[in-house]
Amino acid sequence: MGVVGCVCAHAEALRRAHGIEARLVRDMERDRLPIPTGWPVELNPPPFDGELEGLADALAQHMNSALSPGELVALRAEQVPLMPTNEDLARDGAFHVEERTVPGPVGAPGVRLLVCRPSGARGALPVLLHLHGGGLIMGSSRLGVDSLLPWAAELGLAVVSVEYRLAPEHPYPAALDDCFAALEWLAGHAEDIAIDPGRIVVTGVSGGGGLAAALCLFTRDRGGPRPLGQVLLCPMLDDRNDSPSARQMEGRGIWDRESNGTAWRHFLGGLHGSDDVPGYAAPARAEDLSGLPPAFLDVGSAETFRDEVVAHASRIWQAGGVAELHVWPGGFHGFDFAAPQAAVSREARAARLRWLRRLLSNDSADSEDSAVSPAEPGPAPEGHRR
Repeated sequence: MGVVGCVCAHAEALRRAHGIEARLVRDMERDRLPIPTGWPVELNPPPFDGELEGLADALAQHMNSALSPGELVALRAEQVPLMPTNEDLARDGAFHVEERTVPGPVGAPGVRLLVCRPSGARGALPVLLHLHGGGLIMGSSRLGVDSLLPWAAELGLAVVSVEYRLAPEHPYPAALDDCFAALEWLAGHAEDIAIDPGRIVVTGVSGGGGLAAALCLFTRDRGGPRPLGQVLLCPMLDDRNDSPSARQMEGRGIWDRESNGTAWRHFLGGLHGSDDVPGYAAPARAEDLSGLPPAFLDVGSAETFRDEVVAHASRIWQAGGVAELHVWPGGFHGFDFAAPQAAVSREARAARLRWLRRLLSNDSADSEDSAVSPAEPGPAPEGHRR
């Protein structure tokens, strides 16, 4: 580069650092947020894991951060041929795969479910109720199901994945309503697919992880079926999008602050940017996290959602609840799906499986006593906007 080039680069770095600091202060003043003292001039992002770094940068270049509704339609169409087929999910006969349509919310279409059950299994099985990722604006019930099948094979589980409605065509609360309808159907029709209604574990990734957290809140308040546990993987929890990790990772990795803001705008519609966003839409807004099922939460240290996930786990503990939290060093958003062979990805999958095995083992002695029946439909809790 040469001496002149080094000096120019150093000067530009200083100007950028000053600009970042000034912009953060302006944003905080605008949002009436407290300005912390002792911040470094620049919020340096944590490094990516050595096995993930090149992949994170490559994937980031192909992410369109400001997706319009028209671009979303095109992107969804591109994803369809990439989704696993029933034959793929059957894994040479290891799983029986079927699709069902169950009654949806009042006045809404039926909800499609994708059901995968180990072929040799007998009796009523525990079940993973899977809410797919995609930022609540993309994806389908097939997304991510293949990653759950090893758990299902090893632990003897059924997997039921929900085809919930997507924003912006169907903003909040459509997705939550669909997922609650699926949960109620599972609890009330367990014999139809030979599952144990007292051993339903809700699981979700990214947007589906936030939806899983919201579903546990909603069914608690509605008096609906109580899940045995909740598995929240890099969950999307806070529409305010202003945590230190969101600011640190702006423009870096997958699903940065701009991508996240775009998804929340589509999902919340007219509620976006207001103080009226309920906790059933953005679980970070929920005032009461007591009485929830045991939770497993994990997130990468180098991703937008890090701080909101850590805060959610802390608030569960503060409310007297049970949670296990993992922050994987150097992980970007969805790192274990993008780089399954990386050491940190293998460790993350092993930790999830251990927790799930422990949850099911601890519950096996009294699973009959915890069986639930679907609650009589009642009025929606305060804050649930239809």
